[in-house]
Amino acid sequence: MNNDREEVRSLHSFSFWFLVLDEKVGFTDKVEKLTKIHVFFFRSYCVALANLELALEALSSQRSACLSARIIVAVVLVRLHGCSFCHSEESEAHSKLLYPLALTFFSLPPLQHSLSLTYGSCSHLLGLWSAVQREDPWMRGSSVEPRQRKKQRTPGSQEAKAEKIRRTPAPERAPKYVAFQRFAKIVIGCLAAIISGMMHVFYLSAYHERKFWFSNRQELEREITFQGDSAIYYSYYKDMLKAPSFERGVYELTHNNKTISLKTINAMQQMSLYPELIASVLYQATGSNEVIEPVYFYIGIVFGLQGIYVTALFVTSWLMSGTWLAGMLTVAWFLINRVDTTRIEYSIPLRENWALPYFACQVAALTGYLKRNLNTYAERFCYLLLSTSTYTFMMVWEYSHYVLFLQAVSLLLLDIFSLEQSDKVYEVYKIYIFSLFLGYLLQFENPALLVSPLLSLVGAFMLVKCLQLNGKKGTFVAKVIKVFEFYLLCTLPVTLNLIVKMFVPHKENEHVLKFLEVKFGLNMTKNFTLNWLLCQESLQAPSQDFFFRLTQSSLLPFYVLVLIICLLSMTQAFFRRMSGKSKKETVTLEDGRIGERPEIIYHVIHTLLLGSLAMLMEGLKFIWTPYVCMLAAFGVCSPELWMTLLKWLRLRTVHPMLLALILSMAVPTIIGLSLWKEFFPRLITELTELQEFYDPDTVELMTWIKRQAPVAAVFAGSPQLMGVIKLCTGWTVTSLPLYSDDDLLKRNENIYQIYSKRSAEDIYKILTSYKANYLIVEDAICNEMGTTRGCRVKDLLDIANGHVVFEEGDKLTYSKYGRFCHEVKINYSPYVNYFTRVYWNRSYFVYKVNTVISFQS
Repeated sequence: MNNDREEVRSLHSFSFWFLVLDEKVGFTDKVEKLTKIHVFFFRSYCVALANLELALEALSSQRSACLSARIIVAVVLVRLHGCSFCHSEESEAHSKLLYPLALTFFSLPPLQHSLSLTYGSCSHLLGLWSAVQREDPWMRGSSVEPRQRKKQRTPGSQEAKAEKIRRTPAPERAPKYVAFQRFAKIVIGCLAAIISGMMHVFYLSAYHERKFWFSNRQELEREITFQGDSAIYYSYYKDMLKAPSFERGVYELTHNNKTISLKTINAMQQMSLYPELIASVLYQATGSNEVIEPVYFYIGIVFGLQGIYVTALFVTSWLMSGTWLAGMLTVAWFLINRVDTTRIEYSIPLRENWALPYFACQVAALTGYLKRNLNTYAERFCYLLLSTSTYTFMMVWEYSHYVLFLQAVSLLLLDIFSLEQSDKVYEVYKIYIFSLFLGYLLQFENPALLVSPLLSLVGAFMLVKCLQLNGKKGTFVAKVIKVFEFYLLCTLPVTLNLIVKMFVPHKENEHVLKFLEVKFGLNMTKNFTLNWLLCQESLQAPSQDFFFRLTQSSLLPFYVLVLIICLLSMTQAFFRRMSGKSKKETVTLEDGRIGERPEIIYHVIHTLLLGSLAMLMEGLKFIWTPYVCMLAAFGVCSPELWMTLLKWLRLRTVHPMLLALILSMAVPTIIGLSLWKEFFPRLITELTELQEFYDPDTVELMTWIKRQAPVAAVFAGSPQLMGVIKLCTGWTVTSLPLYSDDDLLKRNENIYQIYSKRSAEDIYKILTSYKANYLIVEDAICNEMGTTRGCRVKDLLDIANGHVVFEEGDKLTYSKYGRFCHEVKINYSPYVNYFTRVYWNRSYFVYKVNTVISFQS
């Protein structure tokens, strides 16, 4: 027995993983002071007797709760399928004492409540106890007396015992303890989600202040930090605040002729300016104009949305795994890999920074809506949140319907794979229809929504659904209808889209199809616009650094592991269904069938579609990488996923459910500690380092424009610089950095000719056609050296103009003119006849376009 005691002490370190005693929990009864007892499956009966002695000593000594926390009572209850380890009469006598004591311990309500508070996966431990009860007849009811066991196991005695066990009701936990367990779990998880979102907001605010020194700068210097298309969006926010009334501000946005020369645009429709509209209304309606500056209010809203973004990812991972530990790991990975998860640090007003938080909320609501055994109130809440977030997402981003199209394809495949979710998929598609048509009306009859592939897919699905409901049931007829439905789902969306395009006039996004043709190598072109778009970093394939960063943070390896397990489980479920095997109504943890859960099927398909596109265009990584964080965290924290893997391995030495629970706690804990050790010091360093963003040349240029240029002046230059000029000065420009309008793209190509080998007369004609008064030449573009040869602006212009050989068989068009941006700086005829330099610094040269041409030599 002494040797047995030593073996028990050696096992204390292992059982400590499952024994977390709370000294703050007080019980008056001396039996209740033994706060937690766990069931373990040991290898020998002698070890069980040793543990039993320790338990009896603890009960008889009347020690305090703090002292009893060091005692582990482990009762061996292994008796699976009628096979017991007790074979001798001495062992039988010991078992008569062993089983009543174990059943008495586990029948105590404080003990079961104590088990529920052990650690994060409390419900899974109780599931393990239920599984053992189902496996072992002795465990099914506390009323079973040990004397009922017979020494000789005859078939009659076995049947009598089984009949008595079936008649004995299983002990149930008190409703108040179940309710308290669920309430505590939800409260703690919600608090963790909210705190995670708030911490992310505080981090973004502190990092932004350290990077730009925002509070110590003047208004002009702050606005310069908004580069490119971000400057355009914020400029309309300023215009709304300057408007004399809300109605007048909306009218100026919908009939805007002060932004682009010779062009009146509906900025609300073309640029999705509802975020700026709502932000300006909130700023004035809440009285914030007396408390905070407009730029801080605007940035605060965007940062707040990023907090909602993180919280939504937290909740989604929590819903999938059943533990909020997965949400914590999701947030950690999201923050560590923020270079690849968000562009909030570089361009705050970007549409995706407004839209993706709503998309994350939509995905969280869809995840909850697709779950099985959802009660009515939870289903209604998820449906309402899904409807609201889908419509909002569609209103704030002009490319949102393309993202929703990928989601609709994922749901269509889910409907094919899992028939019991067909009604829910149909309801989600109705939300798409409602959001598209309501968005079409509120976006001033935006034709891009009518010709969207999302509308064609949803319409085709609705028609096929009607045919499916009206089809006659029969063996041969049903098979023919199934084949016909599949054919319609493949061909009908394309047909509907072509029909809609025949009747709906549309010019928007025509270049998208041409771009995809060139991107996938289906066509070659010399077109400057298409080649320039292909050279944009966001539209190129991801670099090796991207995969290295994800691997360094351990995100990519675990994502691949989780994805492989889910895919294999889905494939196994598919073949099980095709072979005609009956499907279980309720899939439990011990079944190890994670691939049969509809929300898991949807997420796996969706992440594969997003990942495939992200491998082609790096800009889509900001949608896919947060998905990767969420899916990887769900997998490593889900006991069901580990149970699926262990079922395949068929382990004999350790109970698979027990090992799955261990892995679901140990693996994320190890990952979290390693991430904390390696990356937390880096995050602190980033917040303590003082960075500086200062562009004195741009500040001087904007100051000169505001002081020297006439109010009615029109400026021409690169689209990125024109966006900053529109924001900082309010002057009219010839082009904008927007890529959803074919006319603006054509303007950009024409204005970029100032960096080509064209004559002064050609450039003059182009500028006067847009009523430009001033031309700004950027030295960084004219003398561009850093980017890859062939993607520089001047190289693309030479290819488009035929000044270089693009491919074999091309004719070289020799240009007798030098590059305009170089020649105009020399100030000789004929350049001085058309242009007069009025300002310059190290980065910019400003020329006035002469209204009267002088041909003096």
